[in-house]
Amino acid sequence: MSLQLLKLGTLALKTLSKSVASRLKRQAAYAPKFRQFIVSIAQANHRITTRMQRRIYSHATDVEIRPLDEEKAVQAAVDLIGELFVFTVAGAILIFEVQRSSRSEAKKEEARREELEAMKKRNEDLATQVELLRHKLEEVEQLAKRQGLAGIFKLKHANMEGENLAKPS
Repeated sequence: MSLQLLKLGTLALKTLSKSVASRLKRQAAYAPKFRQFIVSIAQANHRITTRMQRRIYSHATDVEIRPLDEEKAVQAAVDLIGELFVFTVAGAILIFEVQRSSRSEAKKEEARREELEAMKKRNEDLATQVELLRHKLEEVEQLAKRQGLAGIFKLKHANMEGENLAKPS
């Protein structure tokens, strides 16, 4: 599912970049300064890529590189700007997704930390209750040692009542 969405998003970006590129091309026809700017970008890009290709294929690098004609330069610049647009949007989407993922992970970590704190508090409360019960048990044991089991449960009193009931009959 996500792969199909990725392909659809890529297609949408390419379509959008084509419209941006065509608009830039129209703008270049109306604005001579803008046209000269994008032609200079295209010529610089042409020189750089040609030198890199010559070095990769071990060709002579001291040969003069012929500049592109103006229409090819405009088309190359528009294509380059369109590709840069696609790359920039894709990079922005990637950064947004990473930030969203990190915020989500931070929320999960905060929930885990709160759960751990709640468990620690519950553990402390239980430890306090155990300690309180231990003290009460010690008091009962001390009372039992002083009075005996019969004193605690008032068995003497119950036995005496039983004897009183048996004598009159």
